[in-house]
Amino acid sequence: MAEPVFFPFATSLDFGEVASISGGTLPEGVESTRRIDGIAALETAGPADLAYMDNPKYTDALAATKAGLCIVSPRFADRVPAGTVTLVSPAPYHAFAKIMARCFPSALKPESIFASQGVAPGAIVHATAVLEAGVTVDPGAVIGPGAEIGAGTVVASHAVIGPQVRIGRNCSIGAGSTIQASLIGNRVIIHPGARIGQDGFGFAMSPKGHMKVPQIGRVIIQDDVEIGANSTVDRGASRDTVIGEGTKIDNLVQIGHNCVIGRHCVICAQTGLAGSSTLEDFVVLGGQVGLAGHLTIGVGAQIAAQSGVAGDVPRGARYGGYPAQPALGWARETALLKTLVANRGKKPGASQG
Repeated sequence: MAEPVFFPFATSLDFGEVASISGGTLPEGVESTRRIDGIAALETAGPADLAYMDNPKYTDALAATKAGLCIVSPRFADRVPAGTVTLVSPAPYHAFAKIMARCFPSALKPESIFASQGVAPGAIVHATAVLEAGVTVDPGAVIGPGAEIGAGTVVASHAVIGPQVRIGRNCSIGAGSTIQASLIGNRVIIHPGARIGQDGFGFAMSPKGHMKVPQIGRVIIQDDVEIGANSTVDRGASRDTVIGEGTKIDNLVQIGHNCVIGRHCVICAQTGLAGSSTLEDFVVLGGQVGLAGHLTIGVGAQIAAQSGVAGDVPRGARYGGYPAQPALGWARETALLKTLVANRGKKPGASQG
């Protein structure tokens, strides 16, 4: 049985093109017309492959690599073996990403299973829906009444687009995802299984039972947002849930109703935002972070993985722990706790040797 190629190598590049695209610098005397025909990890790369390295943990792998060309930062340039050409870049990972995007464009976002435009047999598009030219709708997808979808957008199999939803141009709506009560901008990527615009968790609780509160807001997703597989974004209760342009949300993230997320935030997997939380621009939340409701995380703040945030975080701060606090204090408390545990039961003044 032949081994399938899921992401074909789209184009071969010569060393000069790689340097130009990445902004790196080749050593003098290197033949710029030499070509790369693949991209691989340091350990598996061969003479026709490109690799990159920017982490001290992989110094040994760099020293042993057989890659034809390797992108590295200046501090690792002298570790590249003699048989590998060094391409020095101040930001190797960004440079590598640019080359990957050029060589593997099909891996950038979910695509149509048929790779052809138009409405496929087996798709259901309501007569009142409006699809611009160049929209792709795969088998099993459902487009509801009054929905509007812009040119170049792909709606994958079994995705459901609810009534009156607006989706911009060149978006990718992953297989099995559902979208309702939402306005979505351009170049948005929604991965398979995501749920956008469902009820927020709103109940008026009492000793006699809990009364459901209608959730009448929307979800607003601005341009260039990416939402990972099986993540959920609840619609607002009486105002909108908003996700700002360029924000990247990992898999299995929960965004509660009325949350407002700023521009270019990064939210890692299994993080949960309770209702009415606000993230200002360029906030980073590590994996499994939990945010209480009705709080604000300031511009550029960073929260360490598995932290529990119970109050506002000032702009530019780095917090961690449970409950979350400034990272330096958290580290000191952790070190002190280890010392206290290690010394438990020892008599004062006893030898530590």
